[in-house]
Amino acid sequence: MSKKIVKVVKMELPGGEAKPGPKLASAGVIMPKFCTDFNAKTSDRRGEIVPVIITAYEDKSHDFVIKTSPVAGLLLKAAGIKKGSANPKVIVGHISKAQLKEIAEYKLPDLNCDDVEAAMKIVAGSARNMGIAIDE
Repeated sequence: MSKKIVKVVKMELPGGEAKPGPKLASAGVIMPKFCTDFNAKTSDRRGEIVPVIITAYEDKSHDFVIKTSPVAGLLLKAAGIKKGSANPKVIVGHISKAQLKEIAEYKLPDLNCDDVEAAMKIVAGSARNMGIAIDE
């Protein structure tokens, strides 16, 4: 018999550095155990924001699925800038086609497309909205 799901929560936590707190209290899990498990699985992604979907069960146990980092953070890192432009027409950074393809390949499992070309178009749209130009 399957366990009864109490809550499903989507969060963005720092990779390898999750700590018990109000953010996790809302998930209804045993915080120290979750933090230990999460930090062990994401220790190689320190400094990145890691999206996670936590499923809490009635018996206080949990499962979680780790997703790929947000496109915006990857684009900022690739362009070497702190934040994007408030106005998409103002260019604040540049990335190469190779960097675009690398980001698209990384994000492909979490995007709503089947091939790298379509993923590149999605990532390019995000870059354009952030004021990041793609160089040939």
